[in-house]
Amino acid sequence: MKLPEQGMLLRIFIGESDKYEGMPLYEKIVLKAREMNLAGATVTRGVMGFGADSRLHTSKFLRLSEDMPMVIELVDKEERLRLLIPFLDEAVEEGLITLEKVRVIKYRHSKSEP
Repeated sequence: MKLPEQGMLLRIFIGESDKYEGMPLYEKIVLKAREMNLAGATVTRGVMGFGADSRLHTSKFLRLSEDMPMVIELVDKEERLRLLIPFLDEAVEEGLITLEKVRVIKYRHSKSEP
């Protein structure tokens, strides 16, 4: 798959303990993106954060949280990412979803043509 230089970044902020159909939500989102043949997805676990409820989540030793922030990032063409939005509307009960323009410098699979 070749991505245009002007792509879009879909970023989803959720909690580690969020679930959808009995499975971690971040996992369901990545599996759905893969099923839709999106260019790729990355999940990052935050070490500290807070959301709309202002409750602090941190990994500090004495304040270990069981609901750390999770960020799922997907870069692809805008029209392809927008196909994921209905699923996210259904699956994400609490969180933040952003969509922004990004400049794709390089996207290449190891078996891609040069």
